[in-house]
Amino acid sequence: MQSWEPPDLILRRTALADGWSDDELARQLRRGELTRLRPGAYLPVDTTRDPVRRHATLLAATLAALRRPAVVSHQSAAVLLGLPLWGVRLDRVHVTRRPPASSEVGRHLRCHVAGLDDDDVVDVGGVAVTSPVRTALDLARTLAFEPAVVALDAWLGRKRLDPVQLAERTTGLGRMPGARAAARAVRFADGRSESVGESRSRVLLHRLGLAPSTLQLEIRTPDGGRVARADLAWESERVVGEFDGRVKYGRLLRAGQQPGDVVFEEKRREDAIRDEDWGVVRWTWAELLPDVLGPRVQRALERGRRRA
Repeated sequence: MQSWEPPDLILRRTALADGWSDDELARQLRRGELTRLRPGAYLPVDTTRDPVRRHATLLAATLAALRRPAVVSHQSAAVLLGLPLWGVRLDRVHVTRRPPASSEVGRHLRCHVAGLDDDDVVDVGGVAVTSPVRTALDLARTLAFEPAVVALDAWLGRKRLDPVQLAERTTGLGRMPGARAAARAVRFADGRSESVGESRSRVLLHRLGLAPSTLQLEIRTPDGGRVARADLAWESERVVGEFDGRVKYGRLLRAGQQPGDVVFEEKRREDAIRDEDWGVVRWTWAELLPDVLGPRVQRALERGRRRA
């Protein structure tokens, strides 16, 4: 099985060949300098906090131990392809083998069995990996709706997926397990969602029967001047919705600015939106809950209807 070794990965067989001993490895484990990824594979403790980085290293260690060819797939493929994930477990490496083969679930490995066309497989650093569109469909079939939508939104927004090809391939899933779940997630996905928070907000609002009519709406003055672009909007009620996450404010921060400067500019931006007779409703991560966001948006929409 082709594999590669990230610089932080320590394989027992490589360490012994370099002159280490099992006693030295055991001492570093006891002192907390190393952590065991899986039997025969170790990682320095200070590099294990990033779950994506840790998974990439676990993936390398697992591939080095495989005795039969397999294609890296599902969330493991997303990690290798550099595609963002949210709410997805990364404690096992996922691979797919073509039939005849048997599925396998272990502590560190999940082996799927499925047909793979030639264009379903790409090469990433010498490793066979499912293509972006095949990876997206595999995740859409196997993940819950919310993390599937978050992934699809992000990949579409980054132009890593072609929406037409994605829709066509979804139709071609036929009776494959999870095909209906994949079709639902693909229909709902929208590359205009610019963050995990916006994608999760859309899913929750849809579930509450409060889905916005559009995303990334340009608010303009009567003479066509640009005022702002809103995350979500309910056009009939003239209400816009804004998800406020720390990442968003960090992204808006310009050289020499302090966080307070960005908050002040956001306040001026909101005032400008209200000046054009649009209502504004905002929420944060902590408020992304049905019994908090639902009533808040409902009240904003009722105020909008009264204004109209």
